[in-house]
This record gives sequence, structure tokens and C-alpha cells, in this order.
Amino acid sequence: MTDAHYADPRLVALYDALNPFAADTQFYIDLAARTEASRIVDIGCGTGLLACELARRGYTVTGVDPSHAMLDIARRRPGSDRVEWIEGDAAQLGATTADLAMMTGHVAQVFLDDASFEATLAVARATLRPGGRLAFESRNPAVSPWAAWTPDLSRRVIDDPRYGAVEIWQQLTEARHDRVRFDTRYRFFRDGDTVVVPSELHFRSQAALTEALVRAGFSEMEWFGDWSRSSVDHASRELIVVATRD
Repeated sequence: MTDAHYADPRLVALYDALNPFAADTQFYIDLAARTEASRIVDIGCGTGLLACELARRGYTVTGVDPSHAMLDIARRRPGSDRVEWIEGDAAQLGATTADLAMMTGHVAQVFLDDASFEATLAVARATLRPGGRLAFESRNPAVSPWAAWTPDLSRRVIDDPRYGAVEIWQQLTEARHDRVRFDTRYRFFRDGDTVVVPSELHFRSQAALTEALVRAGFSEMEWFGDWSRSSVDHASRELIVVATRD
């Protein structure tokens, strides 16, 4: 079943307000420059913020995402005409080639089973030229990031130009090892409607991510624990990897 975060037009409309241009966006823009990439694939491009920004800077960009609603927003962004948009999963990339592939927005956590995650990594590798790089991030399960997913700690209110004020909070429903289930609640003040979206995520350890990357055909890996490129340690909230194709 499709997560309503990526299908319900009201929730998709809130996505950019909840996920604005921030340190993670800048990290990937800087990475494109540092690796001297020219062709970039954004796997799970969502509403296209990063893809359009990269295209604006002169890169040849392909954005792929299974959400029709999110791509609708992406296609309306300034500069969207410079991006090739593909509706579907990574397998739809076909003969697309790239110097750099990205999976941002913690999309790695959405793959609940290892087979689908590793199939996506394999497609990314096939897309990359020899020596090309794949970059993505996942939250570090060692620090239990889901501990803050309580109504008191996660509650916030945003003001959307179309839907007005919306109160949003999360409620953890199950946490077992590296799998977490939780509800996100959206209360629309204007019409009094409340939407509850159940979600499940898979938080893989650095070791598990490394093993998956090696099986997919990546060798050299750079790891960072935050968007300032600090080394990973026991307190790192992020596991950010830049992996090189064999």
C-alpha cells in the first residue's frame, strides 16, 4: 500500500514546508561539485527541490520517483523543464547513465526488505559509469532516533497557503531492533479534519549498509556522521555514505 505521505495531495503539498532547502541539500550540491559530476540521477526525487537546483547549476539531471502527486509539484518548479522526470522506481531508469547517483531524504529507510533495497543499489550501480559514485543517508539506529517521535516532542504547526494552519505530530507504535512503526497525525484547523498516516521504516546499521553496498558492486566508501562531514561515531545521528562503483 502506498504511504499517504506520497499520495494524498494535501500531505504532498505540505512536504516542502516540512523538508525545506537545508544542510542536507547543500551537502549534495557540494558533493556534485567536489566529484566533478556532469550527469546526475536523483532516485526518489520527491518534489524535485534538489533535482531542479542541480539543473539550475548546469548539471544534466534525471529525477525518478514513484509518486505521481510529488512529480506534479516537481514539474511545476522553476527550472523543471531542464530535468528529465521519470515516474516509477529505479528500474525505470533503463539506459540512463550518470556520474553521480543520489538517494536523499532518508529514502533508504523506506525499503523494508533487503531484496528491494539491494535491487535499487544494483540499478544505481548499473546506471553509473566506472568510478561513478552513489550517495545517500540513513538515520543511525544506534542512537534510537525514533525516541523523539512522541506527541510532546514532535508536535509542530505550519501555515500552508492553501490549507491554512496544520498541526503535525508523531506517535511511535512499535520499535523492534531496526524496524519502526509510527503514526503521523495531521490536524487541519480550517476544516477540523484529522488525517492519520501509518508508516514503517527500516533503520540499517553502518555494517548492514556496507554489506549491501559491497554485494551491489561498490568498493571504496566515505562515511560521514553529519552534514558537516564529521566522522561517524557512537553519537552520530546520520549515516551518510559516498560509495564508488568498481
